[in-house]
Amino acid sequence: MLKPQSLTENLELIAKQVVEGFIIGLHKSPFHGFSVEFAEHRLYNQGDPLRHIDWRVYGRTDKLFIKRFEEETNLRCCLVVDTSSSMHYPRDEKKMSKLQFACLSAAGLLQLLKRQLDAACLALFDEDIYYLSDCRSALSHYRMLTNELEKALQHNAEHKRTNAAAALHQVAEQMHKRSLVVVFSDMMDDSDNIEELFSALQHLRYNKHEVILFHITDGKQELSFEFENRPYEFVDMESGERIKLQPQQIKDEYIKRMKTFQEMIENRCHQYRIDRVAVDLSEPVEQVLNSFLLKRNKML
Repeated sequence: MLKPQSLTENLELIAKQVVEGFIIGLHKSPFHGFSVEFAEHRLYNQGDPLRHIDWRVYGRTDKLFIKRFEEETNLRCCLVVDTSSSMHYPRDEKKMSKLQFACLSAAGLLQLLKRQLDAACLALFDEDIYYLSDCRSALSHYRMLTNELEKALQHNAEHKRTNAAAALHQVAEQMHKRSLVVVFSDMMDDSDNIEELFSALQHLRYNKHEVILFHITDGKQELSFEFENRPYEFVDMESGERIKLQPQQIKDEYIKRMKTFQEMIENRCHQYRIDRVAVDLSEPVEQVLNSFLLKRNKML
């Protein structure tokens, strides 16, 4: 069984083991094929894939045309990891925290990208982006990025708030070429910043980046609010604010509001064509990545 505390010393080795477990099942790269540019139209020929038909042109001309694309040779991928205080939940040596899940998942994707000889970069943020690498494909660069993820696991995030909006706007400005942007976050931003957060995600899509959001939560406690029926003192890990209450007093209202919040994020992601991967910490990292990559593999 994976021991969460071992990640700070053996992240690269553990990530390799995670990837080896499911890479044989992938018949093709789960990431190649998105990085294409439209080239021209040609008339539809019998046997052409229907998914390449331009239905808008058909609506105007009543003729079937196929979209032709020019595929770019290399993929560029930016991994964006939220390291704010809320990502350190739960603080339990026997359980994996949201940050540990994010760093191991990111390290696993780095292993896949390295095998494909693709270029990758890494952005780490809490209140601001405090680390942003260049986008390269050298083996030494991949080792450096994995080392930075190990450092992130030890990052002092005491009362560090989430400012995902500013971080994502900055990534959108820094990534000048079309890229795959993979975000790992619990989306626990201040309520006042939610619209700005969605604006930042839209900014990435406007710049023609493909965006994948790994939305990480502890389903049992953060979504279902399953606590014993006794008094608790709840502490906001980002602000330090404390409140004493009996969970049953607010459980129904809490679940209702959290469900509304989750649905809003899902709807916005669908609106902006962002692939949202809902992650529950009760699921092993390899299971989440395997399911996601196999699904993506079939779509390409």
